Amino acid sequence: MKKLVLTVLFGMIALVGFSQVRWDAQFGVNFSNMTKMDDSKALPGFNLGIGMDYSITDMWSFKSGVMFSSKGWKYKEDGYKDTYRPVYLEIPLMGAWKTNITDNVKFVVNAGPYLAIGLGGKNKEHWDSGEDTKLFSGEDGRDAIMNRFDLGLQYGIGFELADRYLINLTGQNGFICPFNGDVIDEDGDKISPKNMSFAISVGYIF
Repeated sequence: MKKLVLTVLFGMIALVGFSQVRWDAQFGVNFSNMTKMDDSKALPGFNLGIGMDYSITDMWSFKSGVMFSSKGWKYKEDGYKDTYRPVYLEIPLMGAWKTNITDNVKFVVNAGPYLAIGLGGKNKEHWDSGEDTKLFSGEDGRDAIMNRFDLGLQYGIGFELADRYLINLTGQNGFICPFNGDVIDEDGDKISPKNMSFAISVGYIF
């Protein structure tokens, strides 16, 4: 996974000098949760980073970039609160289709896989000591709570305004369970939850 991420990053760097490549800065807010966990509640987070758009034709392009994304979810019941706040570096690899609505507005549809590396984050239980536990590194000889790598599908729609500004609505659904070890629901059944998030962001094209 590390080699794949590094290969993608070097590939984007190699495209810097191509005239078909446009770069943009993006910032947005998201709401994320876990699938198959009926009692979990979504938490707001943020995403920011640099996007890349490589034009193939007037209507088709390849979109990627490097994004920092803060995700999270929580449980809350009878005074007990359990909060998870992972932070990822994400690399989307998407195809995009564009069409002109007016001379200055383009409508964009995009979809493709994303790769993610967990950079940090904590789990905090608000019932006993309230101490924070790191999500991606083990403590006191224990395994880490979560796997550092994630993979999933990213999809969305957006608008390009005057070839300078971006507005994006984006969804993500993970393919793999991010937890180390088995996850058991309230009925005692083994489940395989996945990351899920929705975001709105704005951007500026260089």
